[in-house]
Amino acid sequence: MPIPDFQSLMLPLLHHFADGEEHANQETLEALAGVMQLTAAERLQLLPSGKQAVFTNRVAWAKSHLKQAGLIDSPRRGVYRITARGHEVLCHPPDAVNMRFLEQFPEYRSFRTQTKAEAQAAESLPSNNLTPQEYMESGYQQLRANLAAELLTHVKECAPDFFERLVVELLLAMGYGGSRQEAGQAVGQSGDGGIDGIIKEDRLGLDVIYIQAKRWEGTVGRPEVQKFAGALQGQRARKGIFLTTSSFTKDAVAFAAAIDSKVVLIGGEELVALMIDHNIGVTPVASYEIKRVDADYFTGE
Repeated sequence: MPIPDFQSLMLPLLHHFADGEEHANQETLEALAGVMQLTAAERLQLLPSGKQAVFTNRVAWAKSHLKQAGLIDSPRRGVYRITARGHEVLCHPPDAVNMRFLEQFPEYRSFRTQTKAEAQAAESLPSNNLTPQEYMESGYQQLRANLAAELLTHVKECAPDFFERLVVELLLAMGYGGSRQEAGQAVGQSGDGGIDGIIKEDRLGLDVIYIQAKRWEGTVGRPEVQKFAGALQGQRARKGIFLTTSSFTKDAVAFAAAIDSKVVLIGGEELVALMIDHNIGVTPVASYEIKRVDADYFTGE
């Protein structure tokens, strides 16, 4: 039979996890391929990039959507299990579990709307009249949107010391902090729920930047930003970066823009966007080149 699309795999996946046990990725692939009666050739069929099997890719996408809806979770890397909500769904199993079905769960609706790029791509390009390049761009934006949402989930779940290292790695990748050793010493002072420290603005250390990072679920308000600004004044510092895994209120943003000190506010969406741009916590799986005819080649002598 043809390889099912990722939405058609959602309900079989949920049934696979129904025993409540933890299942590793390879175990799930084997079990699901058997349920779908896929041939060996179908299991090995590759994406156009040649980097991953089509079936493996579609199972991964199905898992990602089920996880964002809270029907399954991942206690550790490469391992998944059903949640209480997943069990509730199977108590009265629907005919199908797909993206429309998952819209009933608030976490999933948030996942689908929190990244603006996906919505803008869907609205700005008519689906029935796309050029091949527009299809590529629209697909890229959707892939990036889903990646950003999944990456932010991982960042929020990581331990404080891991988050500390993540911030150091990101700042180094962006050109701050001098050497890795210097950056680690500068930012490695544990603070209240995150990290507080200083880091060189450039490799020569011509100026320093004060940093505060918080793994918060709630929105960061003006009082927290005021505390950070006060700490900068106490150190006679002019520049600071406040990073959070959530977002900032309008009052907090307005306050940061109005004060003399330069305070940059980086919320969760911008944080993961920077991580993607600088390859922190992500790895490239495929690349595509779009080429055109070189007219100069044919007109030259």
